[in-house]
Amino acid sequence: MKSLIFILSLFFSLVTFAQTVNIPVDSTRGKAEIDYTKLNNTVIFKAKAPELQQTAGAPKAFYTHFWEFGDGNYSKEEQPTHSYKKAKEYDVRLWTTNMYSSGKPPIARPKKIRIDNAKGSSTEKDNSSATLHTALDLVRNREPMPNEDIVVVMRYKNTKDYETNGTLHLYYNETAFTNDNFELSDARFYNNEQDISALGVVNTQDIASTEYFYASNTNQLLEFKTVAQDSTEKLNLPLTLAESEAKYRASKTIAFKNMKPNEERNLFYTLKTTPEMIKDTSAIVTIRGVYVPDDNYQNHKVKEMEMEIVTSHDPNKMSSNATFLNYRLVRYKTPKFKIKFQNNGEGPATTIRLETDIPEMLDKSTITVEDMYPKCKICPKEEVQYSCLDTTYTKTQAIFTFKNIYLPGSEQKNVTDYDSTKGFVKYSIKFSDDFNKKKTKSRTAIIFDKNDPIITNYSTTRFLPGISIGAKAGYNSFNDLKDSKSHFIGATVSPYKSYRWYWQVELLNSFHTYNDTKTIREELVDSPAGFIALERTTTENSYNNIDWEIPVLARYNLNNYIGFGAGLQGAFSVKEQKTQRITVEQFEGQQSGTNFLMNQWETENKTKNNFTDFRTGFLIEATAGFARIGPTAGIRYVFNFKDDYNYLQLYALWKF
Repeated sequence: MKSLIFILSLFFSLVTFAQTVNIPVDSTRGKAEIDYTKLNNTVIFKAKAPELQQTAGAPKAFYTHFWEFGDGNYSKEEQPTHSYKKAKEYDVRLWTTNMYSSGKPPIARPKKIRIDNAKGSSTEKDNSSATLHTALDLVRNREPMPNEDIVVVMRYKNTKDYETNGTLHLYYNETAFTNDNFELSDARFYNNEQDISALGVVNTQDIASTEYFYASNTNQLLEFKTVAQDSTEKLNLPLTLAESEAKYRASKTIAFKNMKPNEERNLFYTLKTTPEMIKDTSAIVTIRGVYVPDDNYQNHKVKEMEMEIVTSHDPNKMSSNATFLNYRLVRYKTPKFKIKFQNNGEGPATTIRLETDIPEMLDKSTITVEDMYPKCKICPKEEVQYSCLDTTYTKTQAIFTFKNIYLPGSEQKNVTDYDSTKGFVKYSIKFSDDFNKKKTKSRTAIIFDKNDPIITNYSTTRFLPGISIGAKAGYNSFNDLKDSKSHFIGATVSPYKSYRWYWQVELLNSFHTYNDTKTIREELVDSPAGFIALERTTTENSYNNIDWEIPVLARYNLNNYIGFGAGLQGAFSVKEQKTQRITVEQFEGQQSGTNFLMNQWETENKTKNNFTDFRTGFLIEATAGFARIGPTAGIRYVFNFKDDYNYLQLYALWKF
């Protein structure tokens, strides 16, 4: 028993050590300061940030900025100008993000700014957040990164021609991930909104419009037509809220009042990333906003914002929503990938070429472009002069080419909006007809005009292990045991349809009968008649056992049909019945030979024991059949550390 525990402990320790990688954590974080110049009610802001640490081989490092002015407005400008409408004290916040720079983004303390005269005027242009073109939008200051906070702005607008009261729902922490990715650490409202999350969902009244919007994972809302319903039938809003609550574990519900026609408002949320946050840098996470502009009706709009997990804030990146997949259900999935890029040149780019690796498991012919920026048409077969996106293929790549476009550079003169220098391609692709369960990775080479390529991170696709239960039955042959008969039934547990290496654990219940070697003892005794006689004692032991065998083995699939395995095994007798027969014979004379048998008698004793005879061993095996799932036949040899207990096992197995 001790030897088995020691071997297993040593083995698992080595495996764990081999898979552990110590990644140093950069704990340094600089500080940024808010500087400003005030002229009446207008303030010109400027950030003082630490010197950037250039990442070797990357484009020129720079900062992006996100300003929250303390009155419900914000800006992404480097040096924004903002005019306040009320004389009061405001808390101004700043978030700076270092692009193409090592280390963590610097932090800045909020600064209080006092406006004494809100009636003043200035010739400076107010470049706070732009006017909304839709009723609902979600904005973030940067991509989520482990151990960093992000700011999410929920922007909403009253498109009605009357004053409204309504509700806003923010959903986060997708149930698709085991752990929470975010904690809501702060929420800032500037228009007397109220948090009513604890009150539950507020029901609306009858539907009075034919304009309804369902949730969509794109920027465009899906519109459906219906007719008015009575108050007992909730068609649209309850469906969207129920679907959102199923997809996300956490939410906030905010009520607003007295919103005038064409008025725009912003809600600010600070989301803190958790230690358990998914660390996969090719994963996509989402948050969702639901906007009910008027509580009297069920009309509502939905915005879902995708965010890519990052380990550094580089804008050239490849990500996917297929980071973790269930292999059993993968046939029903269509993975989506997103390639993001930014022109960091001093001039505009007119041609952008994205050379993207396509793993063998995916079918290039099924690629569908879901969205893109710059927005343009798909190129026809013939050459055209207008802006378009062309898709071509090589044996291992898909190549997306933006032609005849204008994407400004971040270093270009008079370009202050860094978002205008960014673009992306989002595409979906189906799996090939036949593919194996193995990790894949792909990346993209981004080429602006004739410049050298910029290589993105790897976007990985992994499959969840899943569980495969197997039914196993067979026969054990013990050559060293007399009259041995042993057959068994049992179950196996292993990852579902593993590609090459995998672990397998079994529990086998065997029924085993066998006999010990017969022992004969002869001695001379005094007979009742007074002369010397020969007495022979023959002892035979037979066993009828129910044994449990618990093998733990590592297996390797050579291909779809042949597999090999080796491992350790522990076994014991759950129930042991020992029958001992003793036969005594007395012969006339001192030799058995042809002497006359005078007397004979026989005794039989039965003893029963439970959970006895623990034994350990080492096993090797080979299988032929459907190696990953389905029926297979196998042969196994067990070398027991106990003498006379080696055996050959023949079995059939069906894995589900």
